Amino acid sequence: MALVAACATAPPREPISDDARRALALLAERYSEFTSMRALADVSLTKGGERQRLQGVLLIKAPSSVRLEALSPFGPPLMVVAVRDGQISAYNALKNEAHVGPADAETISKVLRLPLDSDDLVSALAGRFAGPRDLRSAEVLAPDATGPSLNLVDGAGRRQRVWLDLGTGVIQQRQIFGSRFNALIKYRRDGAGALEGFDLDAAMSYVTGSVTYRNLVEGEEIDEERFTLTIPKGAKTQPIR
Repeated sequence: MALVAACATAPPREPISDDARRALALLAERYSEFTSMRALADVSLTKGGERQRLQGVLLIKAPSSVRLEALSPFGPPLMVVAVRDGQISAYNALKNEAHVGPADAETISKVLRLPLDSDDLVSALAGRFAGPRDLRSAEVLAPDATGPSLNLVDGAGRRQRVWLDLGTGVIQQRQIFGSRFNALIKYRRDGAGALEGFDLDAAMSYVTGSVTYRNLVEGEEIDEERFTLTIPKGAKTQPIR
C-alpha cells in the first residue's frame, strides 16, 4: 500500500521543450567534464547566532567524495571530515573524538552546516550540476536580475532552480527547494567564469555563510584513499545524531 501511495503522489512526467533540453545538455556536459578539485578554502558559516571560521584544504572527487582538513597554525589538522561511499566521518583532534554516520543531508548539515546530501555536496562545492536523476519536468524561466534560469522537478517532488549562462552552461546561482534543507547558493566567478567561491543562505536551517577558494586546481588525479578517514586508536567514536 505504501508503494502504491508513493507512486500515486509522484509528479507526472511532463513534455520538455527544446530550449530546456539544450540547457540540460549544457549542464550535463559541464558536469561530465568535472573529475576532481583541490583548493585552499576560507570558510565562514553562521548558524543561529554562532559563527564558525576556518581555513582548510578541500579535496573533491566526482561523484560523491569530499575531504576537508581544517588547518592549524602548527602541527596536524585540527579537524578532518571525509565523505566517501555513502558515509561521513569527522575527527576532532582537540577533543580526540570521531563521529560517523550516513552521508545524507541531515548528517552533513550537522557536521559541515551545509544541508546537502553527498552528490549535491560535491556538485555544489564544484559549481556544477548534472540535473536530477529522476527528472519529471524542466522549464526555462524568463530572465530576472540574475539571468535566465531552469526550473527542475524530480520524482520525489523536489524542486531546484538553476541560473545559468545558456551559451556556456556556467552556473551563477542554484536554489534547492522541497525540504527543510532549502538552500540558495550564489557563485562567485572571475571574468573568465572560473570559480572563486560561493555564498550560502539556508534560512530554514538558520545557516548563512561563504566559502572562498584559493589556489584552485581541477582535473588532477586524487587517490581515492585520500577520502578514507583513519580514526586514531584510542579516539572516542560515536554516531552522528
